[in-house]
Amino acid sequence: MTSTPVPNTFSSPQNLFTSADYASEQVSALDGGLGTFIDSHISPSVAKDLITTAQALVGTTRGKGIYATDESPEAMDALFKAAEEEQGKTYNDTERAERRKAWKKDAYEVLSNEHVSGVILYPETLHDFNLGPILSNKNIVVGVRANGELAPLPTSPFEFIVQGLDDLLPRLQAARAAGARFSKWRAPIACTSPALGLPSSTALDVQAETLAMFAAISQQAGLVPIIEPDVEFSADADLSRSVEIHEKIIGMIYARCREHGVLLEGSLIKPSFPQPGLKHPSRINTTAKDIALATATVISRSVPSAVTGVFFLSGGLPTSVAISYLSAVNALINTSSPASPFSRLPPLTFSYGRAIQGEAIKHWVKGEKDLMKASLEQSCRGCWKAARGE
Repeated sequence: MTSTPVPNTFSSPQNLFTSADYASEQVSALDGGLGTFIDSHISPSVAKDLITTAQALVGTTRGKGIYATDESPEAMDALFKAAEEEQGKTYNDTERAERRKAWKKDAYEVLSNEHVSGVILYPETLHDFNLGPILSNKNIVVGVRANGELAPLPTSPFEFIVQGLDDLLPRLQAARAAGARFSKWRAPIACTSPALGLPSSTALDVQAETLAMFAAISQQAGLVPIIEPDVEFSADADLSRSVEIHEKIIGMIYARCREHGVLLEGSLIKPSFPQPGLKHPSRINTTAKDIALATATVISRSVPSAVTGVFFLSGGLPTSVAISYLSAVNALINTSSPASPFSRLPPLTFSYGRAIQGEAIKHWVKGEKDLMKASLEQSCRGCWKAARGE
């Protein structure tokens, strides 16, 4: 008995770039129009678009950053519930979606491109709610969350694989068609004392390879990739250990990016701040200046100079703490001598979510729209000032 062969259902996703993008190039890899050499696998026109977008996110003057609104629907619903006074109130699926859309719409309408250069959207917000035009009409660049959900690493159940690479190209091409111009992929990195042994070498290899593949596919789709290695701080690592792990994973990521042909000038990175773990006794006495020195050291040692900008994540830090860390590292840059490697760093700014909107959500769920607006504006301006070292 012969079995019926399974048909090949694979088809290449439609490329969003027209033949004219490739046939009538206005720049080349050698004529200096881009200010850098472009490898043959990247169209100079696509490279120009990526570099221009990355530079727009950094901004022409220091201070602008990214507002991260890419929580999953479940996480967003949980934030609303935590902020509500009537904890027993329930909503059906349609009502929950309507609340998420209403919040995002109100938040986006508050934003100004004086302080915010880009916003990261969850796919639901981009495709189903179609809220991207609110931002692009303000000259705020629209981005999209690219990573999927987490699955335990088989050999280390306290570490994770990030899902979503298998169908990433068509998803990002669809996001570009919907108005997105950059994408972001978060990879969590465990960090404990050497005695507890995390992160494992396997997890570091997996995350570095995954982030590099994401970056290459994102650029293939015409989107600037934001690489996010999120080194967590819930355990017992001291500051030195955190610095070690930050340097190691970032260095590994860029080694893999070179292997995958990522155009660094058209890419960005979103790292965490090196810091002692919550369970280490030194945390209570570690100052923002200590964090600033550790952070600037990590970036100077591990991020290639070709990378356009560094957008720190807040990682659940309180707003005041996240802003103080960002302000301290930029103040350090401002006072560094020309001979210091810190004076040669790319722009260091923010890509904050909870640190910007935490208080605003509490006002919004109570119907206090004026207070919500004031809170969001204050947080954005505070982050902008911190990114200037003020």
